Amino acid sequence: MPRSGTTPVLRGLRLVKTYGDGDSRRVVLHECTLELYPGQLVLLMGPSGSGKSTLLAVLSGLLEPDAGQVLVDEEGRLRDLWQMNAAERESYRRRHTGFIFQGYNLLPALTARQQLEIVLHWCGDRREARRRVDELLERLGLVKLQRKKPSQLSGGEKQRVAIARALVKNPAFVFADEPTSALDWENGQKVMELLRAAAHERQAAVLVVSHDHRLLPYVDVHYHLEDGYLEERGLPA
Repeated sequence: MPRSGTTPVLRGLRLVKTYGDGDSRRVVLHECTLELYPGQLVLLMGPSGSGKSTLLAVLSGLLEPDAGQVLVDEEGRLRDLWQMNAAERESYRRRHTGFIFQGYNLLPALTARQQLEIVLHWCGDRREARRRVDELLERLGLVKLQRKKPSQLSGGEKQRVAIARALVKNPAFVFADEPTSALDWENGQKVMELLRAAAHERQAAVLVVSHDHRLLPYVDVHYHLEDGYLEERGLPA
C-alpha cells in the first residue's frame, strides 16, 4: 500500500493498447489503471505474452497507448507524458528515469565502468559521481570487471552492469523488465535488495516486470496482468 501522506508520482489511467487489425486484432491492455508512489517497489506479473513489457513501455514513455493517459509529477504539477512532444518526453526520461532492459542495451565500445560514468557526465560534483559509481560496482560484484567491455562479459555480468547504470543517477523512477532473468539467485537477491533500497531509502518509484515468484517477498505491491486486464493481488504473509 502507498505510504502515509504520499500522493502518486505517476498515474496510468484507462490505458488501451491493441495490435493487429480485423480478425487478428488483439487487445493487450484493456483500460488498465495503475498508480506508482515514491518509496514503493511494485511487481507486475502475468503469463508470457500477457503484455507486461507493453504496459511498462507505455508507462515509461517508450510506447504510445491507443487510449488513456500517463500523468507524471513534474515540479509539483501533473503532465500527460503522451501530450508532451518527443523532445520533452525524451528530456523527462533522461532526467527522471532509469531503465533496465532485457537486452542490456550496453554501448559496445565502453567498459563496464564507463557505462556508468557516461550517465553522470553532466554531474557537477565529480567526486560524488565517482563515489556513486564505485559504490554500485562494489555492491554488484563488478569491481574486477570494471575495465571489461560488453563482449568480454557473460550475460549475467552484462545484466548487472545494466542495473548499475540504471541506478547510478538516483532516478525518481526505475523501470525494470525481467531484471533477474539472466542471473543466478544469489545475484538476483542482490539486485532485488538494491531495487528495494532505491525505493525505500531513496524514495524512487520502482516497477519490476517479472514472472519469477521468488521476488514477491521483496515488493510492496503485486499486480497481475492477463488477457489485457490488470488487477492488484495480495502478497504472501
